[in-house]
Amino acid sequence: MGLVFPALPGAPILYAGLFVAAWAEDFAYVGATTLIVLGIMTILTYAFDFLAGAFGAKRFGASRRAVIGATLGAIVGIFFGIPGILLGPFIGAVLGELSNRPNLKAAGLAGIGATLGLALGVAAKLTMAFAMLGIFVIVRFM
Repeated sequence: MGLVFPALPGAPILYAGLFVAAWAEDFAYVGATTLIVLGIMTILTYAFDFLAGAFGAKRFGASRRAVIGATLGAIVGIFFGIPGILLGPFIGAVLGELSNRPNLKAAGLAGIGATLGLALGVAAKLTMAFAMLGIFVIVRFM
């Protein structure tokens, strides 16, 4: 859940779970090197998420306010279920862009770009999470 919803720290929670699993076995199979690699990957999930959001927004000409609006829209959208999660970033980016320059076409493009960027960020976080799980499983069972 935390990897999809922007307000929840999914990667750190995943890392904590993997750390506890290693600790439960007294670090017999998963040691410090693996945990350091997984920690670096945890940090990289935030970098990928940020870069994907910025890429999507800038690719469609969004302003900084549109990016901030998309992020806030994603957070507020959580409280409105699936429709809010899908529409929140778009609405937030459009409102942010309209506050910067009153051009409806530019605001619409900014909304599309910011939403695509956030979607790319989620995909990157999920990819990193599955890679972390894969590394843990391979090290643990091989």
